[in-house]
Amino acid sequence: MILRRISSLAATLALGTALAVGSGPALAQSADHPDDQKLMVAFDVGFAPFAFKEANGQITGFSYDFAEAIAKQLGRPGIEVADVNFSSIFAGLFSKRYEMVAAPANITEARAKEMLFAEPYMPTGLGVLVKKGGKVAGLEDLSGKIVTVNNGSTADKWAGEHEKEYGFTVQRFNKNADGVQAVMMGRAFANIADEPVSHYVTTQTPMAEVPFVIDTGNDFGLTFRKDDTEFRNRVDVAIECLKKDGTLAAIYKKWFGTEPEQGKSVTTIYPGYGAPNFDGYDATEHEPECK
Repeated sequence: MILRRISSLAATLALGTALAVGSGPALAQSADHPDDQKLMVAFDVGFAPFAFKEANGQITGFSYDFAEAIAKQLGRPGIEVADVNFSSIFAGLFSKRYEMVAAPANITEARAKEMLFAEPYMPTGLGVLVKKGGKVAGLEDLSGKIVTVNNGSTADKWAGEHEKEYGFTVQRFNKNADGVQAVMMGRAFANIADEPVSHYVTTQTPMAEVPFVIDTGNDFGLTFRKDDTEFRNRVDVAIECLKKDGTLAAIYKKWFGTEPEQGKSVTTIYPGYGAPNFDGYDATEHEPECK
C-alpha cells in the first residue's frame, strides 16, 4: 500500500515536472506579453504625423492610432507609450523595454537580419523638404548645401551613403522636427525624411515644400525581437484584420487626407507572416480570425 502511494506520488511529481517543462515557452511568451496589461509600444514622439504631442500634451498620430487598433484586436486594454529617440529605439526593443516598435521603420535586408518585421503597412520613399523659394530640382542641386536628417533613420543611412556623391553635408538631429526647424530658420538647406512625414510637414508649415521625392521602393513595418515569432505572428494577423475591415485605410485617410492607393501595402493582405522576401518571413498559410 505504501509502495503504491509512493509510486503514485512519484508519477504525479513527474507529470507536474513534464507539464512545467512543456509549458515553459508559453509562460515566457505570456510574461513578455501579458493579455491583461496595456501593450507597451515604442514611438519616436515628435515625428509627426506618426507620433507627436498636441497642445494639451496628449500623444496622437497615425502610429498611435494604429497601435491602439492593434491592441484592441489583441484584446489588450489599450497601449502604453515609450518615447525613445529613433537612434536607440531598437536597442530598447532587444532589451525588452517594450513589446514592439511602432515608430515607422523601413523594411530593409540589414534590419531583417537583426529583428522580425510584421507585414508591410505603408509604402514610403524619402522626401526632400526645403524652404519655399529654394532652387532645387534634383539631388545635384544639394551640392555644397547642409542637409538635415533624423539620427539613425533610413534617411540618415541614405544621406551618409550619398554625401560625397552629391557634395552635401549631413547634420543629424535626435528629433526630425529639429532638423526641419533648422531648414526653416536658414541654418540648413534641406531636410530628408520619410516621404509621408515630409508631405505632412508642408500641410503644417506653409513656407515648406517638397520639390521631389527619392524613390526607395521601401515599405514601413512594425518590428519585434528576433525570437518573438509567436507574438509577431499574432500582431501580423491583427494587421490583416485592420486591412480587411478598412480600419487601417481610415486611419491613413485621417492623417494624410487621401485614400490609400489600392494595390499598395496599406490595403494589401500578404500571405504568410511577416515581410515577404526578407529574413524572418514565414510562408505558412492562414485565415485571420478577427474581432
